[in-house]
Amino acid sequence: MSGLGNRCFQFSSLIVLIGVASTSSTFGDVPAVPLKEAHRPSAMPDRVILTWAGDPATSQAVTWRTSTDVAKGIAQFAVATPNKNLTENATDVTAETQPFESELGPCHYHTAKFENLAPKTKYAFRVGDGTNWTEWSHFVTPSKEAEPFSFVYFGDAQVGVKTLWSRVIREAFRDPTQPRFFLHAGDLINSANADDEWGDWHRAGGWANMMLPTIATPGNHEYGLQTKPAPPAYRLTPFWRAQFAFPSDGPNGLEETVYYLDYQGTRIVSLNSNQDITQQVPWLEKTLADNPNRWTIVTFHHPIFSAAKMRDNPIIRKMWQPVFDKYKVDLVLQGHDHAYARTGLETAQKNVPTGQSAQSGPGGTVYVVSVSGPKMYGVDRDARMHRAGANLQLYQTISIDGDQLRYQAITATGQVYDAFTLKKKNGAPNELIEQIPDVPEQLK
Repeated sequence: MSGLGNRCFQFSSLIVLIGVASTSSTFGDVPAVPLKEAHRPSAMPDRVILTWAGDPATSQAVTWRTSTDVAKGIAQFAVATPNKNLTENATDVTAETQPFESELGPCHYHTAKFENLAPKTKYAFRVGDGTNWTEWSHFVTPSKEAEPFSFVYFGDAQVGVKTLWSRVIREAFRDPTQPRFFLHAGDLINSANADDEWGDWHRAGGWANMMLPTIATPGNHEYGLQTKPAPPAYRLTPFWRAQFAFPSDGPNGLEETVYYLDYQGTRIVSLNSNQDITQQVPWLEKTLADNPNRWTIVTFHHPIFSAAKMRDNPIIRKMWQPVFDKYKVDLVLQGHDHAYARTGLETAQKNVPTGQSAQSGPGGTVYVVSVSGPKMYGVDRDARMHRAGANLQLYQTISIDGDQLRYQAITATGQVYDAFTLKKKNGAPNELIEQIPDVPEQLK
Protein backbone atom coordinates (compact mmCIF):
# COMPACT_ATOMS: atom_id res chain seq x y z
CA MET A 1 0.00 0.00 0.00
CA SER A 2 1.18 3.53 -0.69
CA GLY A 3 -0.06 7.08 -0.31
CA LEU A 4 -1.41 8.86 2.75
CA GLY A 5 -4.94 7.52 2.09
CA ASN A 6 -3.78 3.97 2.79
CA ARG A 7 -1.17 4.67 5.44
CA CYS A 8 -1.49 3.55 9.05
CA PHE A 9 0.63 4.44 12.06
CA GLN A 10 0.95 2.17 15.09
CA PHE A 11 1.50 3.61 18.54
CA SER A 12 1.93 0.84 21.12
CA SER A 13 -1.26 -1.20 20.93
CA LEU A 14 -3.26 1.62 19.30
CA ILE A 15 -3.64 1.62 15.53
CA VAL A 16 -4.83 4.86 13.95
CA LEU A 17 -6.15 4.61 10.40
CA ILE A 18 -5.94 7.74 8.29
CA GLY A 19 -8.42 8.22 5.47
CA VAL A 20 -9.62 4.61 5.38
CA ALA A 21 -13.37 4.14 5.23
CA SER A 22 -14.86 1.86 7.85
CA THR A 23 -17.23 -0.92 6.88
CA SER A 24 -18.90 -1.00 10.29
CA SER A 25 -20.48 1.59 12.58
CA THR A 26 -17.36 2.24 14.69
CA PHE A 27 -17.71 6.01 14.58
CA GLY A 28 -20.95 6.35 16.55
CA ASP A 29 -24.37 4.96 17.22
CA VAL A 30 -26.27 6.76 14.44
CA PRO A 31 -28.58 4.20 12.81
CA ALA A 32 -28.71 3.67 9.07
CA VAL A 33 -31.20 5.90 7.27
CA PRO A 34 -34.21 3.75 6.27
CA LEU A 35 -34.37 3.13 2.52
CA LYS A 36 -37.84 4.63 2.29
CA GLU A 37 -36.52 7.87 3.75
CA ALA A 38 -33.20 7.86 1.88
CA HIS A 39 -34.95 7.50 -1.49
CA ARG A 40 -38.15 9.39 -0.76
CA PRO A 41 -39.36 11.47 -3.74
CA SER A 42 -40.43 15.07 -3.23
CA ALA A 43 -41.76 17.94 -5.32
CA MET A 44 -38.14 18.72 -6.22
CA PRO A 45 -37.11 16.73 -9.31
CA ASP A 46 -34.51 14.02 -8.90
CA ARG A 47 -33.09 11.15 -11.03
CA VAL A 48 -32.81 13.57 -13.96
CA ILE A 49 -31.35 11.90 -17.04
CA LEU A 50 -30.92 12.79 -20.71
CA THR A 51 -31.63 10.15 -23.37
CA TRP A 52 -32.71 10.06 -27.00
CA ALA A 53 -36.03 8.82 -28.33
CA GLY A 54 -35.50 10.28 -31.82
CA ASP A 55 -32.80 11.78 -34.02
CA PRO A 56 -30.01 13.02 -31.71
CA ALA A 57 -29.23 15.91 -34.08
CA THR A 58 -32.70 17.44 -33.75
CA SER A 59 -34.21 16.09 -30.53
CA GLN A 60 -33.48 15.42 -26.87
CA ALA A 61 -35.43 13.59 -24.18
CA VAL A 62 -35.20 14.21 -20.44
CA THR A 63 -36.78 12.14 -17.67
CA TRP A 64 -37.08 12.85 -13.95
CA ARG A 65 -38.91 11.70 -10.84
CA THR A 66 -41.06 13.54 -8.30
CA SER A 67 -43.54 12.77 -5.56
CA THR A 68 -47.19 12.35 -6.50
CA ASP A 69 -47.72 15.96 -5.36
CA VAL A 70 -46.56 16.98 -8.84
CA ALA A 71 -49.32 16.09 -11.27
CA LYS A 72 -47.85 18.00 -14.22
CA GLY A 73 -44.17 18.10 -15.11
CA ILE A 74 -42.72 20.95 -17.17
CA ALA A 75 -39.39 21.29 -18.93
CA GLN A 76 -37.90 24.48 -20.35
CA PHE A 77 -35.16 24.73 -22.96
CA ALA A 78 -33.42 27.56 -24.78
CA VAL A 79 -30.33 28.09 -26.89
CA ALA A 80 -27.55 28.55 -24.35
CA THR A 81 -26.10 32.06 -24.19
CA PRO A 82 -23.49 33.70 -21.95
CA ASN A 83 -26.07 35.97 -20.31
CA LYS A 84 -28.49 35.06 -17.56
CA ASN A 85 -31.73 35.65 -19.44
CA LEU A 86 -32.46 32.01 -20.23
CA THR A 87 -36.02 32.11 -18.94
CA GLU A 88 -37.02 34.96 -21.25
CA ASN A 89 -36.24 32.90 -24.37
CA ALA A 90 -37.20 29.47 -23.05
CA THR A 91 -39.74 27.15 -24.63
CA ASP A 92 -42.04 25.25 -22.26
CA VAL A 93 -42.68 21.55 -22.87
CA THR A 94 -45.32 19.64 -20.93
CA ALA A 95 -44.01 16.25 -19.88
CA GLU A 96 -45.73 12.89 -20.17
CA THR A 97 -46.39 11.89 -16.55
CA GLN A 98 -46.53 8.26 -15.47
CA PRO A 99 -47.70 7.10 -12.03
CA PHE A 100 -45.28 4.54 -10.62
CA GLU A 101 -45.38 2.27 -7.58
CA SER A 102 -42.31 0.59 -6.10
CA GLU A 103 -41.65 -1.25 -2.84
CA LEU A 104 -40.73 2.13 -1.33
CA GLY A 105 -44.02 3.77 -2.29
CA PRO A 106 -45.65 5.77 -5.10
CA CYS A 107 -44.07 8.46 -7.27
CA HIS A 108 -44.41 10.09 -10.66
CA TYR A 109 -41.96 9.82 -13.57
CA HIS A 110 -42.01 12.63 -16.12
CA THR A 111 -40.55 12.60 -19.65
CA ALA A 112 -40.25 15.68 -21.84
CA LYS A 113 -39.12 15.57 -25.45
CA PHE A 114 -37.50 18.58 -27.07
CA GLU A 115 -38.16 18.56 -30.82
CA ASN A 116 -37.08 20.57 -33.88
CA LEU A 117 -33.71 21.43 -32.38
CA ALA A 118 -30.87 22.83 -34.45
CA PRO A 119 -27.91 20.49 -35.03
CA LYS A 120 -24.50 21.42 -33.57
CA THR A 121 -26.05 23.71 -30.98
CA LYS A 122 -25.64 24.05 -27.22
CA TYR A 123 -28.93 24.25 -25.33
CA ALA A 124 -29.78 25.03 -21.72
CA PHE A 125 -32.65 23.27 -19.97
CA ARG A 126 -34.28 22.74 -16.61
CA VAL A 127 -37.19 20.62 -15.35
CA GLY A 128 -39.79 21.12 -12.67
CA ASP A 129 -43.42 21.98 -12.12
CA GLY A 130 -43.51 25.75 -12.59
CA THR A 131 -42.47 26.47 -8.98
CA ASN A 132 -39.87 23.87 -8.05
CA TRP A 133 -37.08 23.74 -10.63
CA THR A 134 -33.74 22.03 -11.09
CA GLU A 135 -30.70 24.10 -11.91
CA TRP A 136 -30.12 25.00 -15.56
CA SER A 137 -27.88 22.53 -17.35
CA HIS A 138 -26.48 22.15 -20.89
CA PHE A 139 -26.59 19.57 -23.66
CA VAL A 140 -25.17 19.77 -27.20
CA THR A 141 -26.87 18.42 -30.30
CA PRO A 142 -24.59 16.59 -32.74
CA SER A 143 -24.07 17.36 -36.40
CA LYS A 144 -26.16 15.60 -39.02
CA GLU A 145 -22.93 14.94 -40.89
CA ALA A 146 -19.97 12.74 -39.99
CA GLU A 147 -17.72 14.65 -37.60
CA PRO A 148 -15.23 13.61 -34.90
CA PHE A 149 -16.63 12.64 -31.50
CA SER A 150 -15.95 10.42 -28.48
CA PHE A 151 -18.13 8.49 -26.08
CA VAL A 152 -17.70 6.29 -23.00
CA TYR A 153 -18.71 2.63 -22.74
CA PHE A 154 -19.30 0.92 -19.39
CA GLY A 155 -19.58 -2.77 -18.62
CA ASP A 156 -21.67 -3.88 -15.64
CA ALA A 157 -21.98 -1.46 -12.73
CA GLN A 158 -24.43 -3.74 -10.86
CA VAL A 159 -23.25 -3.69 -7.22
CA GLY A 160 -21.53 -1.14 -5.00
CA VAL A 161 -23.03 1.39 -7.37
CA LYS A 162 -23.04 4.37 -5.02
CA THR A 163 -19.92 3.47 -3.07
CA LEU A 164 -17.50 2.23 -5.76
CA TRP A 165 -18.96 2.53 -9.27
CA SER A 166 -19.52 6.25 -8.73
CA ARG A 167 -15.80 6.95 -8.98
CA VAL A 168 -15.65 5.29 -12.41
CA ILE A 169 -18.43 7.33 -14.04
CA ARG A 170 -17.01 10.52 -12.53
CA GLU A 171 -13.54 9.78 -13.86
CA ALA A 172 -15.09 9.03 -17.25
CA PHE A 173 -17.03 12.31 -17.30
CA ARG A 174 -13.80 14.30 -17.05
CA ASP A 175 -11.86 12.13 -19.51
CA PRO A 176 -9.67 14.26 -21.80
CA THR A 177 -11.46 12.91 -24.88
CA GLN A 178 -14.48 15.04 -23.83
CA PRO A 179 -17.10 12.30 -24.31
CA ARG A 180 -20.47 13.24 -25.77
CA PHE A 181 -22.53 10.42 -24.23
CA PHE A 182 -22.43 7.34 -21.99
CA LEU A 183 -23.19 3.81 -23.22
CA HIS A 184 -24.10 1.07 -20.69
CA ALA A 185 -23.90 -2.59 -21.75
CA GLY A 186 -26.45 -3.90 -19.22
CA ASP A 187 -26.67 -4.85 -15.54
CA LEU A 188 -26.81 -1.26 -14.41
CA ILE A 189 -28.06 -2.53 -11.03
CA ASN A 190 -28.34 -5.91 -9.28
CA SER A 191 -32.04 -6.36 -8.41
CA ALA A 192 -34.38 -5.39 -11.22
CA ASN A 193 -37.18 -4.00 -9.05
CA ALA A 194 -35.12 -2.45 -6.22
CA ASP A 195 -35.99 1.25 -6.04
CA ASP A 196 -33.04 1.99 -3.76
CA GLU A 197 -30.57 0.46 -6.24
CA TRP A 198 -31.92 2.57 -9.07
CA GLY A 199 -31.71 5.57 -6.77
CA ASP A 200 -28.05 4.80 -6.04
CA TRP A 201 -27.36 4.41 -9.78
CA HIS A 202 -28.78 7.86 -10.48
CA ARG A 203 -26.92 9.40 -7.55
CA ALA A 204 -23.64 7.91 -8.73
CA GLY A 205 -24.01 9.65 -12.09
CA GLY A 206 -25.42 12.80 -10.49
CA TRP A 207 -25.47 15.90 -12.63
CA ALA A 208 -23.26 14.19 -15.26
CA ASN A 209 -26.47 12.47 -16.44
CA MET A 210 -27.94 15.95 -16.97
CA MET A 211 -25.11 16.92 -19.35
CA LEU A 212 -24.20 13.73 -21.23
CA PRO A 213 -27.04 11.63 -22.66
CA THR A 214 -27.29 7.93 -21.86
CA ILE A 215 -27.62 4.96 -24.21
CA ALA A 216 -28.33 1.67 -22.42
CA THR A 217 -29.10 -1.93 -23.27
CA PRO A 218 -30.65 -4.24 -20.65
CA GLY A 219 -28.80 -7.03 -18.88
CA ASN A 220 -30.19 -10.07 -17.13
CA HIS A 221 -30.30 -8.12 -13.85
CA GLU A 222 -32.78 -5.70 -15.42
CA TYR A 223 -35.13 -8.70 -15.60
CA GLY A 224 -37.11 -10.01 -12.63
CA LEU A 225 -40.43 -11.44 -11.52
CA GLN A 226 -43.15 -8.97 -12.53
CA THR A 227 -46.70 -9.38 -11.25
CA LYS A 228 -48.21 -6.89 -13.70
CA PRO A 229 -49.56 -7.56 -16.20
CA ALA A 230 -50.90 -10.89 -15.02
CA PRO A 231 -49.89 -13.65 -14.90
CA PRO A 232 -46.63 -13.17 -12.97
CA ALA A 233 -43.62 -13.72 -15.23
CA TYR A 234 -39.92 -12.99 -15.61
CA ARG A 235 -39.92 -9.71 -17.52
CA LEU A 236 -38.03 -6.47 -18.03
CA THR A 237 -38.31 -4.24 -14.97
CA PRO A 238 -40.95 -1.50 -15.24
CA PHE A 239 -38.24 0.96 -14.12
CA TRP A 240 -36.64 0.67 -17.57
CA ARG A 241 -39.29 2.38 -19.65
CA ALA A 242 -40.34 4.67 -16.81
CA GLN A 243 -36.92 6.31 -16.45
CA PHE A 244 -35.37 5.93 -19.93
CA ALA A 245 -36.78 7.25 -23.21
CA PHE A 246 -35.29 5.31 -26.13
CA PRO A 247 -36.60 4.73 -29.67
CA SER A 248 -39.64 2.46 -29.62
CA ASP A 249 -39.63 1.21 -33.21
CA GLY A 250 -37.91 -2.11 -32.47
CA PRO A 251 -39.57 -5.52 -32.78
CA ASN A 252 -42.92 -5.95 -31.08
CA GLY A 253 -42.46 -6.56 -27.35
CA LEU A 254 -38.84 -5.30 -27.39
CA GLU A 255 -39.54 -1.58 -27.60
CA GLU A 256 -36.85 0.67 -26.07
CA THR A 257 -34.48 -2.29 -25.67
CA VAL A 258 -33.88 -3.02 -29.38
CA TYR A 259 -33.27 0.22 -31.26
CA TYR A 260 -30.67 2.24 -33.14
CA LEU A 261 -29.38 5.80 -33.14
CA ASP A 262 -27.23 7.61 -35.71
CA TYR A 263 -24.58 9.95 -34.31
CA GLN A 264 -22.24 11.93 -36.58
CA GLY A 265 -21.55 9.18 -39.09
CA THR A 266 -21.89 6.19 -36.74
CA ARG A 267 -24.86 3.86 -36.31
CA ILE A 268 -25.20 2.54 -32.76
CA VAL A 269 -27.46 -0.50 -32.40
CA SER A 270 -28.84 -1.93 -29.15
CA LEU A 271 -29.94 -5.57 -29.13
CA ASN A 272 -31.64 -7.42 -26.27
CA SER A 273 -29.69 -10.60 -25.47
CA ASN A 274 -32.14 -11.63 -22.74
CA GLN A 275 -35.07 -12.74 -24.89
CA ASP A 276 -36.33 -13.46 -28.41
CA ILE A 277 -32.85 -13.84 -29.90
CA THR A 278 -34.06 -15.29 -33.20
CA GLN A 279 -36.90 -12.80 -33.59
CA GLN A 280 -34.44 -9.91 -33.60
CA VAL A 281 -32.55 -11.15 -36.67
CA PRO A 282 -34.93 -9.75 -39.37
CA TRP A 283 -34.96 -6.35 -37.64
CA LEU A 284 -31.16 -6.44 -37.33
CA GLU A 285 -30.77 -7.37 -41.01
CA LYS A 286 -32.95 -4.45 -42.09
CA THR A 287 -31.24 -2.01 -39.72
CA LEU A 288 -27.74 -2.92 -40.92
CA ALA A 289 -28.66 -3.22 -44.62
CA ASP A 290 -30.17 0.27 -44.68
CA ASN A 291 -27.24 2.01 -43.01
CA PRO A 292 -25.63 5.06 -44.66
CA ASN A 293 -23.03 5.50 -41.91
CA ARG A 294 -19.30 4.86 -42.20
CA TRP A 295 -19.08 3.13 -38.79
CA THR A 296 -21.34 0.59 -37.08
CA ILE A 297 -21.22 -0.28 -33.38
CA VAL A 298 -23.51 -2.84 -31.72
CA THR A 299 -24.13 -3.28 -28.00
CA PHE A 300 -25.87 -5.98 -25.97
CA HIS A 301 -25.27 -7.74 -22.68
CA HIS A 302 -24.31 -11.43 -23.09
CA PRO A 303 -21.03 -11.68 -25.03
CA ILE A 304 -20.40 -13.44 -28.32
CA PHE A 305 -16.98 -14.48 -26.98
CA SER A 306 -16.95 -14.75 -23.20
CA ALA A 307 -14.08 -14.10 -20.85
CA ALA A 308 -14.63 -17.61 -19.44
CA LYS A 309 -15.57 -20.80 -21.31
CA MET A 310 -18.21 -21.76 -18.75
CA ARG A 311 -20.13 -18.56 -19.58
CA ASP A 312 -20.40 -19.26 -23.31
CA ASN A 313 -23.43 -18.05 -25.31
CA PRO A 314 -23.52 -20.28 -28.42
CA ILE A 315 -27.09 -19.44 -29.49
CA ILE A 316 -26.41 -15.70 -29.58
CA ARG A 317 -23.18 -16.30 -31.47
CA LYS A 318 -24.89 -18.60 -33.98
CA MET A 319 -27.79 -16.22 -34.67
CA TRP A 320 -26.10 -12.81 -34.63
CA GLN A 321 -22.44 -13.14 -35.57
CA PRO A 322 -23.09 -14.09 -39.22
CA VAL A 323 -25.22 -10.95 -39.56
CA PHE A 324 -22.40 -8.86 -38.09
CA ASP A 325 -20.03 -10.43 -40.62
CA LYS A 326 -22.41 -9.87 -43.53
CA TYR A 327 -22.79 -6.14 -42.82
CA LYS A 328 -19.23 -5.56 -41.58
CA VAL A 329 -20.02 -4.40 -38.05
CA ASP A 330 -16.89 -2.72 -36.71
CA LEU A 331 -17.16 -3.06 -32.92
CA VAL A 332 -19.38 -4.95 -30.46
CA LEU A 333 -19.59 -3.74 -26.83
CA GLN A 334 -20.81 -6.21 -24.16
CA GLY A 335 -20.93 -6.93 -20.43
CA HIS A 336 -22.08 -9.80 -18.18
CA ASP A 337 -18.72 -11.51 -17.50
CA HIS A 338 -17.38 -9.15 -14.78
CA ALA A 339 -13.94 -9.28 -16.37
CA TYR A 340 -12.16 -7.75 -19.35
CA ALA A 341 -11.60 -9.52 -22.68
CA ARG A 342 -10.96 -8.04 -26.11
CA THR A 343 -10.56 -9.92 -29.39
CA GLY A 344 -8.85 -9.03 -32.61
CA LEU A 345 -10.81 -9.00 -35.87
CA GLU A 346 -13.11 -12.03 -35.67
CA THR A 347 -15.53 -13.57 -38.14
CA ALA A 348 -17.86 -16.54 -37.78
CA GLN A 349 -15.86 -19.77 -37.85
CA LYS A 350 -15.95 -21.62 -41.12
CA ASN A 351 -16.65 -25.33 -41.58
CA VAL A 352 -13.36 -27.18 -42.02
CA PRO A 353 -12.44 -30.85 -42.49
CA THR A 354 -12.36 -33.01 -39.38
CA GLY A 355 -9.10 -32.74 -37.50
CA GLN A 356 -8.29 -29.23 -38.69
CA SER A 357 -8.70 -26.04 -36.68
CA ALA A 358 -11.38 -23.53 -37.61
CA GLN A 359 -9.99 -20.17 -38.64
CA SER A 360 -11.49 -16.71 -38.83
CA GLY A 361 -11.96 -15.27 -42.29
CA PRO A 362 -10.45 -11.98 -43.46
CA GLY A 363 -11.54 -8.80 -41.75
CA GLY A 364 -14.13 -9.12 -39.05
CA THR A 365 -15.37 -7.42 -35.90
CA VAL A 366 -13.66 -6.52 -32.64
CA TYR A 367 -15.58 -7.87 -29.63
CA VAL A 368 -15.14 -6.40 -26.14
CA VAL A 369 -16.38 -7.52 -22.72
CA SER A 370 -15.78 -5.16 -19.81
CA VAL A 371 -16.82 -4.36 -16.23
CA SER A 372 -17.04 -1.03 -14.44
CA GLY A 373 -18.41 -2.03 -11.02
CA PRO A 374 -16.67 -3.88 -8.16
CA LYS A 375 -18.18 -7.34 -8.72
CA MET A 376 -15.42 -9.42 -10.33
CA TYR A 377 -15.08 -12.86 -11.93
CA GLY A 378 -12.00 -14.67 -13.19
CA VAL A 379 -10.70 -14.90 -16.75
CA ASP A 380 -10.27 -18.13 -18.72
CA ARG A 381 -8.04 -16.84 -21.49
CA ASP A 382 -8.19 -18.22 -25.02
CA ALA A 383 -6.35 -17.47 -28.24
CA ARG A 384 -8.97 -14.99 -29.47
CA MET A 385 -8.24 -12.59 -26.62
CA HIS A 386 -5.66 -10.01 -27.59
CA ARG A 387 -5.96 -8.51 -24.10
CA ALA A 388 -7.67 -9.73 -20.93
CA GLY A 389 -7.94 -8.58 -17.33
CA ALA A 390 -9.44 -9.49 -13.98
CA ASN A 391 -10.22 -7.54 -10.81
CA LEU A 392 -10.15 -4.21 -12.62
CA GLN A 393 -12.77 -1.46 -12.62
CA LEU A 394 -12.65 0.02 -16.11
CA TYR A 395 -14.31 2.42 -18.47
CA GLN A 396 -13.65 2.64 -22.21
CA THR A 397 -13.39 5.64 -24.52
CA ILE A 398 -14.20 5.26 -28.21
CA SER A 399 -13.15 8.19 -30.42
CA ILE A 400 -14.12 8.32 -34.10
CA ASP A 401 -12.52 10.70 -36.57
CA GLY A 402 -13.02 10.08 -40.28
CA ASP A 403 -11.57 6.70 -41.18
CA GLN A 404 -10.11 5.99 -37.73
CA LEU A 405 -11.68 4.60 -34.56
CA ARG A 406 -9.47 4.94 -31.48
CA TYR A 407 -10.26 2.73 -28.46
CA GLN A 408 -8.86 2.86 -24.94
CA ALA A 409 -9.74 0.84 -21.81
CA ILE A 410 -8.91 2.90 -18.74
CA THR A 411 -8.79 1.89 -15.08
CA ALA A 412 -10.73 3.63 -12.32
CA THR A 413 -7.53 5.48 -11.41
CA GLY A 414 -6.80 6.70 -14.93
CA GLN A 415 -4.24 4.24 -16.34
CA VAL A 416 -4.61 2.96 -19.91
CA TYR A 417 -4.93 -0.83 -19.77
CA ASP A 418 -5.68 -1.59 -23.42
CA ALA A 419 -5.77 0.34 -26.68
CA PHE A 420 -6.09 -0.13 -30.42
CA THR A 421 -7.02 1.78 -33.56
CA LEU A 422 -9.26 0.58 -36.39
CA LYS A 423 -8.62 2.08 -39.82
CA LYS A 424 -11.11 1.97 -42.69
CA LYS A 425 -9.73 0.78 -46.00
CA ASN A 426 -11.71 1.42 -49.18
CA GLY A 427 -12.68 -1.91 -50.69
CA ALA A 428 -10.76 -3.86 -48.03
CA PRO A 429 -11.29 -5.05 -44.45
CA ASN A 430 -10.51 -2.80 -41.51
CA GLU A 431 -6.92 -2.61 -40.37
CA LEU A 432 -6.40 -3.30 -36.66
CA ILE A 433 -3.43 -1.50 -35.12
CA GLU A 434 -2.60 -2.84 -31.67
CA GLN A 435 -1.51 -0.20 -29.13
CA ILE A 436 -1.45 -2.27 -25.94
CA PRO A 437 0.51 -0.38 -23.28
CA ASP A 438 3.61 -1.80 -21.66
CA VAL A 439 1.64 -2.93 -18.63
CA PRO A 440 1.43 -6.61 -17.59
CA GLU A 441 -1.96 -8.26 -17.87
CA GLN A 442 -3.75 -8.59 -14.54
CA LEU A 443 -5.42 -12.00 -14.61
CA LYS A 444 -6.04 -12.72 -10.91
